[in-house]
Amino acid sequence: MKQRIYITRKISNEIVEWLKQFVDVKMWMEEETPVPRAILQKEIREVDGLYCLLTEQVDRELINQANNLKVISNMAVGYNNIDIEYAAKKGIAVTNTPGVLTETTADLTFSLLMATARRLGEAEQFLREGKWTTWSPMLLTGQDIYGTTLGIIGLGRIGEAVARRAKGFGMKIIYYNRNRKPNVERELNLTYYPFEELLKTADYICILTPFTDETKNLIDEREFKLMKPNTILINTSRGGIVNEEALYKALSKNQIWGAGLDVFDEEPISADHPLLSLKNVVVTPHIGSASIQTRMRMAKLAAENLISVLQKKQCSFIVN
Repeated sequence: MKQRIYITRKISNEIVEWLKQFVDVKMWMEEETPVPRAILQKEIREVDGLYCLLTEQVDRELINQANNLKVISNMAVGYNNIDIEYAAKKGIAVTNTPGVLTETTADLTFSLLMATARRLGEAEQFLREGKWTTWSPMLLTGQDIYGTTLGIIGLGRIGEAVARRAKGFGMKIIYYNRNRKPNVERELNLTYYPFEELLKTADYICILTPFTDETKNLIDEREFKLMKPNTILINTSRGGIVNEEALYKALSKNQIWGAGLDVFDEEPISADHPLLSLKNVVVTPHIGSASIQTRMRMAKLAAENLISVLQKKQCSFIVN
């Protein structure tokens, strides 16, 4: 008898048919709506594999519902939605999908940087509302990018990819990472700065570090006070790394110049959230990896990870 898996969101038929060669597949058939918790609690009881997204909280309570679970395959790089330590204690492998979304997320990161610097959101709204009546010397003026200093916090794959893009804009690139990377420093002409010095120096700060207990609220009231008034903060990592209340205060008091955000503490963010009322904020709904090609590669890799673990083959993307 084939092993059984449950998929928590509708994915492409091509990948489902590939999976059916190896396992019995049951799938939540809504593409835009997460599977209700009660249904997931029921479905996880007898399956051997769970194929999930960041929208599913695979916590201790849910894991305890499972009788046969051997693998949780997360279609994402991050896995803070899963209690990986408890899964390991239960003998359940947790896998993720790194690498395949590096360049796409770096594209979005740099897009947000440019859009925030040049006030593209404000400019488009200004035009669509019929407010453009004449050319004016200082109308919707923003910040230069060329020749400025970019500070990268978290020099993983995506951080390196963002640095490569910044080189093309003639930016000076500084970085802070838990461990220095001399080879990357030489390759990309990067300069390592201590955390506080980076905050004081950079014109643009990109948050690209994983979300952990150590990085929760890494950027808080104290950190904003160290930044320059022209600083633009970009976060395409995880919302909890930046204290949103402190960010709102820093932006509304012009302590920093602007922010570009793809991730939030609670997702989806409420339409009446204070941050969304600010003109100096550019926001996107967690679309860092949202190109057709990349999402398909992520979905396929998540499927391959799941099957590799179930077939007891080597899997390079087990995180616990």
